[in-house]
Amino acid sequence: MRVKSPGTRQDRPRVILLAAALVAGLGGASPLQALERGEPVLWRKVAVPEELLDTAQVEGQTLRYGGDLRMGDLTGSGRVDFVVYRSAEGGIKPCFLGAFDDEGKTLWHTGRGGAQPVRPGAVLVHDLDGDGRTEVVCFFRDPKKRATPGRFGDMVVQVRDGATGRIERQAAPDALTRWAVATAGTHGNWCHQRLLAANLRGTDTARDFVVKLGFTVLAFDEHLRLLWQHTIPEHKAYEHASYTPAVGDIDGDGRDEVFGGRYLLDHDGQPVWQRVLAHHMDSVAITLWDGDNVRSICSGYGHVLDAQGRVLLELGAEAVPHGQEVRVADFAPELPGREMMIRYRGHRPDVMLVGNDGAIVKRFKLNHSPNETGMEAVYWNGTRGPAVLVNGGVLWHGTGRRLAALPDLPPPAGPKRPARTMAWYHAIPGDVAGDRREEVVVYNPWDRFVWIYTPAPLDRDPYQGYRPGPRQVNPRLMD
Repeated sequence: MRVKSPGTRQDRPRVILLAAALVAGLGGASPLQALERGEPVLWRKVAVPEELLDTAQVEGQTLRYGGDLRMGDLTGSGRVDFVVYRSAEGGIKPCFLGAFDDEGKTLWHTGRGGAQPVRPGAVLVHDLDGDGRTEVVCFFRDPKKRATPGRFGDMVVQVRDGATGRIERQAAPDALTRWAVATAGTHGNWCHQRLLAANLRGTDTARDFVVKLGFTVLAFDEHLRLLWQHTIPEHKAYEHASYTPAVGDIDGDGRDEVFGGRYLLDHDGQPVWQRVLAHHMDSVAITLWDGDNVRSICSGYGHVLDAQGRVLLELGAEAVPHGQEVRVADFAPELPGREMMIRYRGHRPDVMLVGNDGAIVKRFKLNHSPNETGMEAVYWNGTRGPAVLVNGGVLWHGTGRRLAALPDLPPPAGPKRPARTMAWYHAIPGDVAGDRREEVVVYNPWDRFVWIYTPAPLDRDPYQGYRPGPRQVNPRLMD
C-alpha cells in the first residue's frame, strides 16, 4: 500500500474474498476445530465481597453491585487481584475503592457511597514507581475540599499501596483542580477520563501516566508532578479526538507518544502533527501493524499512519462511515502481517476485517451487546495461534464464524437508559491462569461477580503465575 502525503484521501480499497487457501482452510472448519484447544469453560467465578457492594433500585429491580473494575497483582502473590470502585456526581469522581483477591477475599477498602461510573474512569493498577510492588493510582474525591473554582476542585490524585490501600502519595495539582467542565456545544468527550500508564521519560519502567479531560491532555510522573499539558484545538461535532488516547513508542526512541486520532503528541507533549483526518475518531491504537513497524491506527475512516502522521492507509467514509471501535491482532495467520477489525457503522453489530494490504477481507455482523460496543481480541490459544474476537459474551473467528458463547454468563443487568451504556460487559484479555494462553475476564459493573473463561481442556497444573501486561494495565474499554 503506497504512502500518501498527510491529509490526502486514498482510494477506497476494493472488497475482496478470502484467498482460496484461506477459504478451504477455514470454511469447512467446525467451531471446535477453529478454537483448536476446545470450547470456553468457566475457570473461576469470583464473587465481589459483600462489604464492597452497594445497593440500587434500578427499574423495579434491587441490584447489589460493585461498580467499575480494574485488575492486577496487588499483593505480589503471582495471582490476579481486582479493584472495584464507585464515583460521585454522575459517576465521574471516584469516591470508593475496594480490593479483593481471586478467591473473593477482601484486601482493603476506603471511602464510601458513590454510583456505578458513567464510563470506565480514573483508576490505574500499575507499579508506578518501579519498586516491584503494584500501586493503585486514582483520582479521588476529597469531601473536605471545596469544588471551586472548577468542578474538579474537590479532587486529588492518589497513589496507594496495592496490598494495603495505604496512601503513599497524594497531590492536588492546579491543572486538575482548576479544570472546569463545559459540555454544551464543545463535544469535548469530557467524561471519558482514563489514567493510562506511559513511559514519557525513557525510564526503565513506565513511571508516568496520562489523562485526557475534555480538550486537555495532562501528563504526570510517579511523584504526581505535572510533566506537561496540551490543549486540543476545539472542533465541531463528529470531528472530535478519540474518547481515550493511546500511548506507545511509535518513533522508536524509547519514550512513549500519545495519540488521539486528530493529534500525535511527542513524549514532551509537543505536537508531532495535529489535524482533522476524519469524522468519528472514537477508537485509536499505537501498535505493530506491518512487520516490526509500529503504526497509529484510527477507527475514523479506517486510517493507518506512520510516526510522522503520513497516511499509509485510508479506507474512506464510504467504507467506514462511523468507526466506533478498532482492534488490531493476527486474526488470520494465513494473511501477511496483522489485521484490523473495525465496527464501522457506529453502535451497530456490523464489523469488517481489513488485511494488511488494505483489502476488506470480510464484512459480517456480531451478536448484539450492550451499547453495541466492547469487542476485544483474545489470543485464545496463545500467541502462536490466531486471535479470536470476544463480543458480548460470544467468541468469534476473525473471519466471521461464530465459535461459542461463554457458558453460564447471565444477561447483563442494569438500566436500559440512559443510552444502554450502564450494562456493558467488560472483556479484558490476559493470561490469568498462567498457562500461556489468554483467558477472558468478563465483568458487568451492575453485577457482583467476575467471570474468568479459559479454553478447554481445563488444566490447573501448569500454573506459572500471572504477569500483568499492557492490555490489562491500559484496557481498551468502551472506546
